[in-house]
Amino acid sequence: QVQLVESGGGLVQAGGSLRLSCAASGRAFSTYAMGWFRQAPGKEREFVAAISGNGGSTYYADSVKGRFTISRDNAENSVYLQMDSLKPEDTAVYNCKAARFTTAQAMGSMTSILSSWGQGTQVTVSS
Repeated sequence: QVQLVESGGGLVQAGGSLRLSCAASGRAFSTYAMGWFRQAPGKEREFVAAISGNGGSTYYADSVKGRFTISRDNAENSVYLQMDSLKPEDTAVYNCKAARFTTAQAMGSMTSILSSWGQGTQVTVSS
C-alpha cells in the first residue's frame, strides 16, 4: 500500500495556473493507477483525472478536459496535475489516490468506494 502526500495548492486568479504534486511512498508504484479527486465546500467529492500505472493512458472529467493535464514520474514515485485556465468553480480540496491493478478510466468511477482521504491540498480560484 502506498502513502500519499499532496502539495502545490494555493490562491490564484481566474485564468491562472497551478501544478499539484502527489508524492508516494511504498513499493511497486508503477502498478498503481493514480487519480486526482476534489471536494468543494458543501458539495460531494468528484473525480478529476487519472493516469494508468505506466502513464500511457489518461482519463479526465468533462469539466476539466482540455484545461488540466495529469502526468507521473515513476522514477520519482510522483504524480502531477497541471491546472491551466482555472475557474472559480475549480475551488476545492484536491486529493490524490492510488488503485492497484486498475485502469485510469476505472478510477473515474471509484469516487464513492475509495476511503481514508487525506488532508489534500487547497486550491482557491478568485474571480
